[in-house]
Amino acid sequence: MQFTLPELWAHMGFFARLIVGAMAIMSTASLLVAFERFIAISRSRKQSIAFAMQLGPIIKTHGLDAAADAPVGEQLGHLGRVLEAGLSAYRTSRHAPDVAIESVARALERQSQREVQTLKRGQGLLATVASTAPFVGLLGTVVGIVNSFQLMSASGSAGLATVSAGISEALVTTAFGLLVAIPAVMTYNYFQGWIENLSVDIAESSNELMDHVARRLMHRAY
Repeated sequence: MQFTLPELWAHMGFFARLIVGAMAIMSTASLLVAFERFIAISRSRKQSIAFAMQLGPIIKTHGLDAAADAPVGEQLGHLGRVLEAGLSAYRTSRHAPDVAIESVARALERQSQREVQTLKRGQGLLATVASTAPFVGLLGTVVGIVNSFQLMSASGSAGLATVSAGISEALVTTAFGLLVAIPAVMTYNYFQGWIENLSVDIAESSNELMDHVARRLMHRAY
């Protein structure tokens, strides 16, 4: 027997093949999620930057009321949807200063939570693959070693030729588990850091909008 992947696959038992198949599905799922999340978050980030560059000059030049009444498109990004929720609350409550600030704050908070949860979509699957893949591979390892001992018992010999197939099967499933888990862990940590940075941007922009609302209402009061 040559220790190549085709040879190892040919000599694997049914259970080991099942383990490798399960890890192949886990790896494919994690890669698809990572690709989809990268495209979605990148697009949302670009749209958010475009919205901020459009909204900022309007507030600076024409004031908050003009920004609240300005038409917005559909491609807002996560940041644009949060700020638009705050501006929408301001439009409906700007003539009632007593409730305007509180209404805008609640709208910003609600939409911020929704957007962060949307950004985190798929993180659970990545975390599950990262944490369980080594144990799935370990299960295959244990079964491979058990098969080796069974072959030793059946043949009455403890030579290397007797146990090599079972040991190689065990090592292959262990290696597959690590190959699936390591990219999933790295991808999960990468997206987690990216989402945390975007969450900070959402919080800062929401606070900045609240400052504009407070100054506008204070100006009206006087």
